[in-house]
Amino acid sequence: MANSYGPDDRHVLETVAAALYRHVVESGWVDDADAVLTGDQGTKTARDLLVDMGLLLHDEHEGRFVPVDPAVVQAQIVVPLGMQGTELLTESARWADTFSSLARTYRQSSQSQQPIIELRGTDRINKFIQAALTDCRRELLTAQPHGRRPEKVLREAVERDLKVLDRGILMRTLYQHAARHSPVTREYVAQVGASGAEVRTLDEFFRRLIVIDRRLAIIPSEAGDQDALAIYDKSLVSYLVDIFERSWERALPFTDNESQTHRDIAADTRRMTIRMLVEGHSDPASAKRLGVSTRTFAAYIAALKEEYGVQTRFQLGYAMGREQSPPGSDSDRNHPRDQADQPHGEDSSLETTP
Repeated sequence: MANSYGPDDRHVLETVAAALYRHVVESGWVDDADAVLTGDQGTKTARDLLVDMGLLLHDEHEGRFVPVDPAVVQAQIVVPLGMQGTELLTESARWADTFSSLARTYRQSSQSQQPIIELRGTDRINKFIQAALTDCRRELLTAQPHGRRPEKVLREAVERDLKVLDRGILMRTLYQHAARHSPVTREYVAQVGASGAEVRTLDEFFRRLIVIDRRLAIIPSEAGDQDALAIYDKSLVSYLVDIFERSWERALPFTDNESQTHRDIAADTRRMTIRMLVEGHSDPASAKRLGVSTRTFAAYIAALKEEYGVQTRFQLGYAMGREQSPPGSDSDRNHPRDQADQPHGEDSSLETTP
């Protein structure tokens, strides 16, 4: 009996050989000189395959073929195939591990790394990030602007991030305040938070950022999120980490539900809305900076109009402009503008940093 069979043999067994085997079974036995066994070449091939597999037994004394229960034969055919498949999968995994080790050596070598690598296309970016996270040993910093993230993206992210956290990696993530209103984001934060990750939110911060072990930073290119830059230059990475840390210090814990936190978030949102108005940004641009929809931003404007008792944006700007307070007074510090049009200090976000 042959030790292994391929797809062509299985096709013959499923077609011509199956019909021939059915005939022998229904007859009980077939004479070895019967025309049904000695027909065309296809029939002879099917007969030989059934005999080779042990599904037909040739009784030389009686001069006939008798059928054999397939259950008796199956283990002898299928088990070796399964073993070969297992061996191939194991060998494939070993090859993959070997190449991963070589790739890790390449990525971690200072001689092979360029200071900045351009990554074009979402697929390449994702593969690069996945490989980089495999090499992560101590710390992962991420910043995710624009409020709500797609549910599909978060499902993929939580699986990836939990694997990182399970290895004892320290993880800190920044979102915008608007992300607190997303149920899927809250679920994601609850899952990674239970595994040790820290998540905070901010009124506004720099663009998307990933920093791995403070040796590699990944940021979007100027062309948008479809392209990215992988930065290995120590000075640039250190600079981006410093910006992250400053934003982190100003941010509020995502899981903090104290009433004061909610008041602070409302104040931050109000201050940013006024700042966008004062600086003359369009509604779409302002909404993007706040991480909300244009409809939500319009609602913020409507609330300010009601607060100031005006009907138009022009009237709103005029009313805010008239409410000038003496420099240094408490009313000036608590004014709705909240220094939105004042020079920014060193705690500014990336967009307002020189």
